[in-house]
Amino acid sequence: MRDEDGYVPIDSYAAIGDGRSSALIAPDGSIDWWCAPCMDAPPLLDRMLDAPNGGRFVLEARELVTVQRHYREASNVLETRVCTTSGTALVTESLNSGPAGRLPWSELARRVEGLEGQVTFDLVYKPGTRAGTCSPWMSDTPNGRVHHAGPVMTMLRYPAQTEITQCDDREVRGHLTLHAGDREVVALLASQDEVLPVPPLEEIDTRIDRSDREWHQWVDDLHCDASRRAEVIRSALALKFLWFSPTGAIAAAVSASLPERIGGDKNWDYRFAWVRDAAYVIKTFLRVGALPDAKAGFSWLMTTIGKHRPGLAPCFTLRGERVDEERFIDVPGYRNSQPVRIGNTATDQLQTCAYGDVLEMASRMLEAGHILDPTTARLLFELADECADSWMRKDSGFWELEELQHYTMSKVECWMALRRACELAEAGHITTARLPGWQRERDRILEWIDVHCWDEARQAYVMYSGSDRLDASLMLASRFGLAEARRERYISTREAIRRELSDESGDLLWRYSGMRDCEGAFISCAFWMVEAYGLLGDTEEAGRLFSSLLARVRNDVGLMPEMWDPFTEQGLGNTPQGLSHLALVHAAFAVDGV
Repeated sequence: MRDEDGYVPIDSYAAIGDGRSSALIAPDGSIDWWCAPCMDAPPLLDRMLDAPNGGRFVLEARELVTVQRHYREASNVLETRVCTTSGTALVTESLNSGPAGRLPWSELARRVEGLEGQVTFDLVYKPGTRAGTCSPWMSDTPNGRVHHAGPVMTMLRYPAQTEITQCDDREVRGHLTLHAGDREVVALLASQDEVLPVPPLEEIDTRIDRSDREWHQWVDDLHCDASRRAEVIRSALALKFLWFSPTGAIAAAVSASLPERIGGDKNWDYRFAWVRDAAYVIKTFLRVGALPDAKAGFSWLMTTIGKHRPGLAPCFTLRGERVDEERFIDVPGYRNSQPVRIGNTATDQLQTCAYGDVLEMASRMLEAGHILDPTTARLLFELADECADSWMRKDSGFWELEELQHYTMSKVECWMALRRACELAEAGHITTARLPGWQRERDRILEWIDVHCWDEARQAYVMYSGSDRLDASLMLASRFGLAEARRERYISTREAIRRELSDESGDLLWRYSGMRDCEGAFISCAFWMVEAYGLLGDTEEAGRLFSSLLARVRNDVGLMPEMWDPFTEQGLGNTPQGLSHLALVHAAFAVDGV
């Protein structure tokens, strides 16, 4: 399963989560990534970025023959059936919740059940250095051995029959043998700057099924009538891994610094809340009927934007603050992809497309029957007015590029922002004080796009004014109204993008011209292409493309990373990626023509 350096494919990871953090589990039973107790904390387990020496929590069957994994139906509780040369066992894994929701400590539970013969599991717990910020150490307390990693206390719990062969500051090693009918639990508990509870293993075991019931209840409350409902629900559940319940923020991805090209330097930290990504996830929650999640995300995002006025920053921490300056940490990186980055520089960029994301999100919230409070209504008014004044500025664009240009997608989103602002004002949701001006600017933007961003020779909207490059993000505009306003031009652009930015199959897309040799194909772009067919009436091609993508880029448990390498057929970038999963949800509806 692992290569000679100890890494597994990025797309092979499954995830479990508790609304505060998520852990990534390799097929061989090694948990290689967990930021405990919160997903924005330094990693406690970081083998993904340092296979030789990184932190890990391993429960690996000896003499393994086959592994079959799946999530329980309508749940994020993971089940893995392992077959060995001597027997078969079932491993059930959960980041547990309690009767009142999220536990006040982190409880990573792994139930093992013997099904046939006997199976021996090797157990390893190696706490990480929290991105090089601490040296783990162990203390013997009257209530058990505790490992300390900076401010985080952890305790490995295991059944009495476990044979421990090593237990010191750096590592715990042992093995556990199960026969048919046996049922045991191994768990890793964690707490930061607080008392660490030590519940009986029987209680931890019970909470696995309680957590499963809570996931079921969440799914039962959804409203989804898509013909591909199973795929939609699985991606909606994947988006829940990104939801940070302490504040309502929504991260772009669970992981950090996984490469967009093996050995390359595009290794970004995505454990932050981007205005764009969060707005898209909120709209997706609305689409599937997850109204409490959408409301929490919307309230957090609007409050955070309001707190950091004037202007509209592209991203924030999960606690609503500015993102720390990017720094490099001294670890090898996934398959030696350097540098390993913590933090993100996008926070200082101008991205005028964010105005469209916010106004579109607000429009969908109101369409779902919500009512604006006066503070939010004023903020939306200010953002619309700011957009009307600043849409002509060059910016970093949808893709957060260093080169400032008049990016077409930014103009399209500003046009959409003012369209939505006019609609909200006309409907009485926000004041009409600047409505006539917004209407004039709205029309000017569309005219400007037609004059400056359309390439007559190529019969396509180009990436930015004066460019001959193409940009796959324009496929999103099928849902933003451009396809309706400029149908023939939009269809022609769609076909040009598919000809020039797709891989040999014609199914995957690179983000924009020139990226073929720099990174993998961007998975969400391919699902946006599905929308660009389905919403314009070609549901047959939309359905064919959708099915092809499902078979190609989803792993055995239905999760997707950010990118896909069409040459090696492996995932790239951080995982699970919010954009990939929300794009799948909307594409599934587009297959039905809606």
